[in-house]
Amino acid sequence: MTQINHSIEVNLSGQTALVTGASQGIGKAIALSLGASGAKVACLARNAEKLEATVGEIQSAGGTAMVIPCDATDSEAAQAAVEKVVADWGQLDILVNNAGITRDNLLPRMSDEEWDAVILTNLRSVFLFTRAATHPMMRAKRGRIVNISSVSGLMGNPGQSNYSASKAGIIGFTQTVARELASKRRQITVNAICPGFIASEMTEALGSALDDMVKQKIPLGRLGQPEEVAQAVLYLASDSGAYITGQVLTVDGGLTA
Repeated sequence: MTQINHSIEVNLSGQTALVTGASQGIGKAIALSLGASGAKVACLARNAEKLEATVGEIQSAGGTAMVIPCDATDSEAAQAAVEKVVADWGQLDILVNNAGITRDNLLPRMSDEEWDAVILTNLRSVFLFTRAATHPMMRAKRGRIVNISSVSGLMGNPGQSNYSASKAGIIGFTQTVARELASKRRQITVNAICPGFIASEMTEALGSALDDMVKQKIPLGRLGQPEEVAQAVLYLASDSGAYITGQVLTVDGGLTA
């Protein structure tokens, strides 16, 4: 597996961040990178045990983090999570909406439950946490919101009508909210990142079939690493990204080029 070093030098000292879906994969890599850059990181997911592992790594590296077990689709839980971060740390500077699931099936066989579960987790959670986060960010007259979409929201993918719809919805939501929150007196940026095929336990299980797909469709000829998505988040969350809002950054090795 390709090893990616933490190479972007970003100083987020004194800032606080909240990352949904921080227990594994891309979300965990994002939380670790934010922590390594000096931010205090609130790590959210349903699985408290896995969150403890993420927080433990941040703390072992000298950072500050907290565990917030949370159902990201629950409106009251989302509001309470944001309020806890502000109560404990005084502010919320960075929100990364990463929580997501898949329930793949071809459309004729897709159940109501498979559709609803994906739309709720992947899209409703983005709405709930963004709405909750805008209040402390508007009071502070500053904020960075980064939503994790997918190339599936740009180009579609057979068997993933629910997932593609949710990720396309994130893009439309991002562009609209960016316009709503972009004013001289607010200074809140809202952007989306669309990862392509990123190395994970799921992709490892696909074996040689995935290798063939990578060689045929991805110009760079390899899977992306979670840390590469995390570094894109760091840039958008930093002062260097202050004049970037309403944009969709694709991190896919050239797949959609």
